[in-house]
Amino acid sequence: MPEIKIAESKKSAVPNLQRGMSILEFLSKHQMSATIAELSERLGYPSASVFRITQELDEMGYLSRDPATKRFSLTNKFLMLGQPQGRERGLVETSLPAMRGLRKATGETTQICCLIEIENVILNQLTSTHPFKYSAELGARCPSYSCAPGKAIIASLPNEDREELVSRIRFKRFTPTTITNRRSFREELTKIAECGYALDRAEGMEGIHCVAAPVCDRHGYPVGAITIAGPASRILESAFEHLGGLVAEAASNIELDYGQ
Repeated sequence: MPEIKIAESKKSAVPNLQRGMSILEFLSKHQMSATIAELSERLGYPSASVFRITQELDEMGYLSRDPATKRFSLTNKFLMLGQPQGRERGLVETSLPAMRGLRKATGETTQICCLIEIENVILNQLTSTHPFKYSAELGARCPSYSCAPGKAIIASLPNEDREELVSRIRFKRFTPTTITNRRSFREELTKIAECGYALDRAEGMEGIHCVAAPVCDRHGYPVGAITIAGPASRILESAFEHLGGLVAEAASNIELDYGQ
């Protein structure tokens, strides 16, 4: 990997804060782990400074250090900073009872997601009770137009916000069923708004179906979506309507608690 230098354009009143953020951004953008020596070399910071900063971030829970390799990597604590917040509790905490109920009713992997820019991000997950199951890492991102939770959130946005977001999407085909143009995507969003739930017919990954419903705050603005995901052999198209009702009910239960 080529050496990466992040220049400090002007003298900062809090240089350690600037350097700490650079370390976090570097690990995030490159989705990698690194030793103190590697961070020092690639960011151009003194190793003693990198040592102090990484130790602090480790103690605060934002970094974890592998005891064998001595490499630092990001933790999932950052997901808690970015998640939508209700009056007292975050979306993840509020969603857990409904997620447990939905998994019990369907047996499938259940997730709570939100949008960051134009991507869908997984905030929390309860894996399927079946031996063969679909799962993803917390914090994993995927294009919003090719997954049920992303589509559910976008369909519930106010018209102006929805159009602005759709205009920024650059469509790419992942499977034969992926939506690849704005006209078809707008038509899909209209259907979702009418029925109250969204579908992913193996649009992002071959053989995987998803059903999702938006979760809105007390003002009616979508802050996330709850979804089930699993193999198409179990989540059948003939069951989409029934499962859509279950997911929409779970979303309503979250909203009741989230808006209090």
